[in-house]
Amino acid sequence: MKALIIEDEQLIAAEMRETIAGVAPDIEVLDIIPSLKAARKWFMNNNEPDILFMDIKLSDGLSFELFDQFQFQCPIIFCTAYEEYAIRAFKVNGVDYLLKPVQEDDLQKAIGKARNLRSGNFAESVDMQYLMNFFSNPGARKQQYKERFIINTNNKWTPVETSNIAVFLKDNLNYIYTFSGEKHIYDYSALDEIEEVLDPQLFFRANRQAIIHINAIQSVKPFGNQKLMIQVKPPLKLEIDVSREKAPLLRKWMDR
Repeated sequence: MKALIIEDEQLIAAEMRETIAGVAPDIEVLDIIPSLKAARKWFMNNNEPDILFMDIKLSDGLSFELFDQFQFQCPIIFCTAYEEYAIRAFKVNGVDYLLKPVQEDDLQKAIGKARNLRSGNFAESVDMQYLMNFFSNPGARKQQYKERFIINTNNKWTPVETSNIAVFLKDNLNYIYTFSGEKHIYDYSALDEIEEVLDPQLFFRANRQAIIHINAIQSVKPFGNQKLMIQVKPPLKLEIDVSREKAPLLRKWMDR
């Protein structure tokens, strides 16, 4: 199978290519396209690939604009940092809608759906119950995220509302920092478990050790080799570095 990646962040595109090679070695990535303008030129001069991996918000517009000019027949896997375009994605040959950072298992399953679609097995290429719920009742798809965390201190349980949490930080132990400056030890064994129960519209996984609330960010500045540094709002005296892989996602996440 021949594939095309449409993604305006160079690091994310390179990582996507490597992940595809790992989960589906038979897929040949023909090219990585960084913009709408470049994508239009590519499709005017080439046949469409067997599968498309497509970001939605590009530097010069939404990739959906391509569908006004070209009639794609190939399956499309959308990889984006935004949830709100899912309905449009499934109307234009979208077989899956993956939120960044894309997980290897999710990508492998999405490619399997694309293979089923190309073989004519539409029923197995898309989660039909998911689509029915999506179109008939969009509100029902909203995930219920954790509303509070229970802190165990001095043999007492104390609830901390999620809306009051500025930062989750792992440093041997897991710590919760509130907007008011309080610091609590939390018992979850892994930050991954915490990330799964948080609203991704409000919380961002900056690196392996930190998750930050959008309202806790005072400023962001360059730091080191393609990294960023987040200055947390007072009274917290924290600086959180953003990994090289997550740096391109941070601006998009903030700019909503």
